[in-house]
Amino acid sequence: MIVRPCPWRARQLQQLWRPLRLERLHSKPAVREDQRWPGWEVVVGIEVHAQIKSRRKLFSDALTCKPGEKPNSFVACYDAALPGTLPTLNPKCVELAVRTAVALNAQVQSRSTFDRKHYFYSDLPAGYQITQRYAPLAKGGYLDLPSSRDGVRVGITQIQLEQDTAKSIFDARRRITQVDLNRAGSGLMEIVSEPDMRSPEEAGDYVRTLQAMLRAVGSSDGSMELGSLRCDVNVSVNKPGHPPGTRCEIKNLNSVKFMMVAITSEVFRHIDLLDRGQAIPQETRGFDEAKAETFKLRSKEDSPDYRYMPDPNLPPLLLSPDYIDRVRRSMPELPREMRARLMGTGLTEQEAEVLTTVDAGREVRFDGEPARGAVQYFDRLAQGRSAKAAVNWMIHELIGQLAARKETFSDNPVSVEQMGELVDMVQCGKMTGTSGKTLLRHMVTSRSTVCPSLLAKELGLLAVSDDDGSLLKNWCLEAIEALPEEVQKVRDGNVKVMNRIMGKVMQLSGGRVKAGDVRLMLEDLLRKP
Repeated sequence: MIVRPCPWRARQLQQLWRPLRLERLHSKPAVREDQRWPGWEVVVGIEVHAQIKSRRKLFSDALTCKPGEKPNSFVACYDAALPGTLPTLNPKCVELAVRTAVALNAQVQSRSTFDRKHYFYSDLPAGYQITQRYAPLAKGGYLDLPSSRDGVRVGITQIQLEQDTAKSIFDARRRITQVDLNRAGSGLMEIVSEPDMRSPEEAGDYVRTLQAMLRAVGSSDGSMELGSLRCDVNVSVNKPGHPPGTRCEIKNLNSVKFMMVAITSEVFRHIDLLDRGQAIPQETRGFDEAKAETFKLRSKEDSPDYRYMPDPNLPPLLLSPDYIDRVRRSMPELPREMRARLMGTGLTEQEAEVLTTVDAGREVRFDGEPARGAVQYFDRLAQGRSAKAAVNWMIHELIGQLAARKETFSDNPVSVEQMGELVDMVQCGKMTGTSGKTLLRHMVTSRSTVCPSLLAKELGLLAVSDDDGSLLKNWCLEAIEALPEEVQKVRDGNVKVMNRIMGKVMQLSGGRVKAGDVRLMLEDLLRKP
């Protein structure tokens, strides 16, 4: 038997382990001691698998499917691994992955290659997954966590393109596992972080911040509920100043809340083993949501040898500097820049947060097309109008009406032009705020496309023309006559009861008079015996 050295394999292994040098694990400054585990330091790194929001799959012309579609109805011959089929790289997936790399301040590689990762499972028709383990699309980079008081910056090891697998569905009644190939071959980005997080809360903040960034650049909808974003978490503990402990990986976490619970559970498990003088075996573990604890899937000895090799059917991916610059120039606004711009128009931090997070993920369109979410709606609505008035009507009234009907902002039937005319009518006094709310409720419920001025006239919601105040006075006198007990309480000094009388006047007028005018008229009438 002749044994030859393999320099290609040696270079791959060197590149693979370079990010995991021990000195880099503790390159971050010391953090405050966590009272949940005094005397221990927690080290967390996360691998995020984000499904690319493209109309077509990564290596075939098959359309990507939505959840709930008929099984095995979005499958090309290549996705089913039929003999003789060859991959064709989807350029839109590459562009969206480059957008992500630029947003994460990573170095996009001018040359990257595709590898085959071999393992045999029912949801992998070809018996291997195409990935970019050794020569990824991008390296380095970082993500700053905006809500962190200590200014935490999480480093990014690499960003790589890879195929998604099919979906296994277990039928408990018939005790069989069915395979749905609709998801097979969809484009994924694997974003590998440095082990720079030191608590479950930082890990949760990292995933939420990454979600917002992916949605902002349009590369993924980041929906953990629908399975388009999944996390594998590496956790270890050590005494401060000591070398890092043995890490364990928790697989396939699909909720930020459960991810934080899983990390907390795993930290306590590690500490308990070490306190009893036992070694921590390097394992891959799952998470039981019902028990809120992790469980063993396989040990290091049981881990499969993936036998990585270059994919012979895919040439290296070459990206020119001009291409990378063109993607960089076409980048949409990032979340931090967007919040700063919104707050610059006079919005509060909370109002900016609501606009940027409402209906998050649903506004992400295919192949990086411009979004049509709440922020874009507000930008158009606020043109030529008070930003404060625009955001108040959007957040408190429009979004509130949709929420009451259990609808999302993407279901909003009120156009920007309709909403703008409604706001203008209230601002210039043609309609009261109460009537405006009534009109907006009618527009959302009936999904009317008629302009608000015609609807207000048809529904009798225009402000009354009462130059001499006679109509208002008659309504106030009628309310005073109808509520004698409340009137007496107001005259005795209980001014809070005035609101009840005002409500009666508003009811009689159909909300077509201003509350300030009603209060002044009632105060004048109630002074008289």
